Amino acid sequence: QVQVVESGGGLVQPGGSLRLSCAASGNIFKINDMGWYRRQAPGKQRELVAAISSDGTTNFADSVKGRFTVSRDNAKNTVYLQMNSLKPEDTAVYYCNVDCVLRLYSGSYSRGDYWGQGTQVTVSS
Repeated sequence: QVQVVESGGGLVQPGGSLRLSCAASGNIFKINDMGWYRRQAPGKQRELVAAISSDGTTNFADSVKGRFTVSRDNAKNTVYLQMNSLKPEDTAVYYCNVDCVLRLYSGSYSRGDYWGQGTQVTVSS
């Protein structure tokens, strides 16, 4: 019903920058929060990196404040994560999360929480 697709990951040197994108598509009526999470190692819990609400309010993990920014394009159902001054400890699989309301064929609405497949970010010299 909803497809969430991330792009923009890769290998970057410490101090470098990357921009992640995430586009949501499907029978979307409204998108509430959009966010980025990461899992730094297998078995480790996924943690919130940054989130942005429908009114543009943002929230960041302490570890990325001042280095990462999050933005969204509501017309394109897309959220971006600009990552600057990257550190080796930012290495992780980054996942996009979309909290949205779907318009069902029955005419009713359903709220759901959807995840992308993840994109690898590796910070290494």
